[in-house]
Amino acid sequence: MRVISLNLNGIRSASSKGVYAWLAKQDADLVCLQELKAQASDLSLEMLNPPGLYGYFHYAEKKGYSGVGIYAKKQPARVIEGLGIADIDAEGRYIETTFGNLSLVSLYLPSGSSGDERQAAKFAFMHRFLPRLEALASSGREFILCGDWNIAHREIDLKNWKGNLKNSGFLPEERAWMSDLFERIGLVDVYRRLYPEHAASTPTSCCGW
Repeated sequence: MRVISLNLNGIRSASSKGVYAWLAKQDADLVCLQELKAQASDLSLEMLNPPGLYGYFHYAEKKGYSGVGIYAKKQPARVIEGLGIADIDAEGRYIETTFGNLSLVSLYLPSGSSGDERQAAKFAFMHRFLPRLEALASSGREFILCGDWNIAHREIDLKNWKGNLKNSGFLPEERAWMSDLFERIGLVDVYRRLYPEHAASTPTSCCGW
């Protein structure tokens, strides 16, 4: 099974830059998308359902903002849009699809880099997101969690980590939260498992259990 995670920084912009021609060559079974920055009415037929793939999306209410999605070769048994928390779901940050005993999640965790208010919103998201992860871990299901975490867990996961020690995305509280997730829920950092010594320039984007 081939799983890809893509932060698009705008699905329309990515389309104009050839992402669908690239995707057609990947033979992916599942593709997780973050930062759609669009609503359903903005998407072309190719964006909604690329050849050979079914598309599922959770849009932000604010135009041109956030949004997540999943492309799948097979139709899922169930699609869950959002966490059931109004202010979080208004930003389009979580979508889950189920296939037999497998759950696949595309996540876009908030950034706190724009100021104290957004950092507080990020911490609130992290606190309220935890029960959903715990429920997945205790369900007996296998799951893959892909996304843009906006958190670098370890020094090796971030270029110029020394210069970011006091910045959102590498704060001690954020990194401790990630460590707690790995220990409490039993997450496996897939990238780090495959490349334990490879220094990355961006945060890890895919985890599984």
